[in-house]
Amino acid sequence: MKKFILALDLKNNSDLISEYIRYHKEVWPEIIKSIRDSGILGMEIFHVENRLFMIITADGRFSFENKQKMDSSNEKVQEWEELMWKFQQALPGSKSGEKWRLMEKIFDLDQF
Repeated sequence: MKKFILALDLKNNSDLISEYIRYHKEVWPEIIKSIRDSGILGMEIFHVENRLFMIITADGRFSFENKQKMDSSNEKVQEWEELMWKFQQALPGSKSGEKWRLMEKIFDLDQF
């Protein structure tokens, strides 16, 4: 089992943040299917103010490269991503077009 933690910012607007949260309470079924079909077993998104953290647990089938290939040929995923970009903004230092950024683990209590 693999675990990935990613970060992204929302536009710092309380109305947009509330709308983004509403969308995530009723995610389109095609998006849920796409996530599961990629090998993602669990996904959680947390927020504080306008910062988001996503935790992904995945099986051995999952890779970001394969997920990107699947998503690029899925019209519904492209529609969802375009809609979500209305609310999102790249983290400082992100490359052009980069949304969610993979975080590096620096501490694990289980190691002690």
